[in-house]
Amino acid sequence: MKQTRSVASAAVVMAGLLSSAAWAAPSGTVAFLMPDQASTRYEEHDFPGFKAAMEKLCPDCTVIYQNANGDVALQQQQFNSVLAQGAKVIVLDPVDSAAASGLVNIAQSQDAKVIAYDRPIPDTPADYYVSFDNAGIGQSIAESLVKHMKDAGVPEGAGVLQINGSPTDAAAGLIRDGIHKGLEGSGYETLAEYDTPDWAPPRAQQWAAGQITRFGDQIKGVVAANDGTAGGAIAAFKAAGVDPVPPVTGNDATIAALQLIVSGDQYNTISKPSEIVAEAAAKITVQFLNGETPEAKTTLYNTPSELFVPAVITAENIKAEIFDKGIQTADQVCTGEYAAGCKTLGITN
Repeated sequence: MKQTRSVASAAVVMAGLLSSAAWAAPSGTVAFLMPDQASTRYEEHDFPGFKAAMEKLCPDCTVIYQNANGDVALQQQQFNSVLAQGAKVIVLDPVDSAAASGLVNIAQSQDAKVIAYDRPIPDTPADYYVSFDNAGIGQSIAESLVKHMKDAGVPEGAGVLQINGSPTDAAAGLIRDGIHKGLEGSGYETLAEYDTPDWAPPRAQQWAAGQITRFGDQIKGVVAANDGTAGGAIAAFKAAGVDPVPPVTGNDATIAALQLIVSGDQYNTISKPSEIVAEAAAKITVQFLNGETPEAKTTLYNTPSELFVPAVITAENIKAEIFDKGIQTADQVCTGEYAAGCKTLGITN
């Protein structure tokens, strides 16, 4: 009887030890590699959000942050460097989605996990993909513009411009395809379409300026894939003396875009607080460090994925969706020439 009790006690102790080991806080080196600085979001939102989440979930982890500044070769160097530093999980937002296939292969050959972040890697499945629903974003901003134009009485047959993101960014391709779907059957004609190298606003501005010269007042709206390209298009219209500027879409809810919505120069944007995706990436990172298999909420490009649904922002809901929810504050947006518009929209008193 004593022997049985001893065996039982030992089993309980062993189970406790195993349980403690399973719940022990993970540790290790992880990397967060972002693609460029054309958008301020990576420095201001994505990395701070990831870092904050990792500090809570894995305080003993070492987090390495690098930004490739739009350089494919530099991102490959950074990727190889973090692997050499022992990174076991790499969160990668690729400069070039096709080139990133080779990086996934390199990591997996060294037993490191790759989480595709924001931009998918279509040719070689990463270990996980986390992002907002990019195709949904494109469709939503286009449908929002179409409804606005119809409500304003713009007749069928009127023309729109379409400004896409970088041709090397698979997420930009998803947004582009979503825009096509959103415009399909609208009755409006796409006068011209452009893939913006590196998402660079000056390139979008230069192209838009040429289309303004070419089509003039035939342009009744612009579907721009993000706030940077939207800002470039708006600058082109203003430089050409077009007043009012046709409604222009956007995506990212940058401070500059919110100000343009307040002033009436930009019609919409997409609120997608990057911290949401960054936190999800951190949770998946910790699961990988613990040897777990993260749950696939959906699948994209044969990759287990989690895609978040964002909100379309216009002047009508900017107060409720942006300011009342604390995504931005009036002190950040309602400055200088935008103060009067904020009062008009009820953002400030």
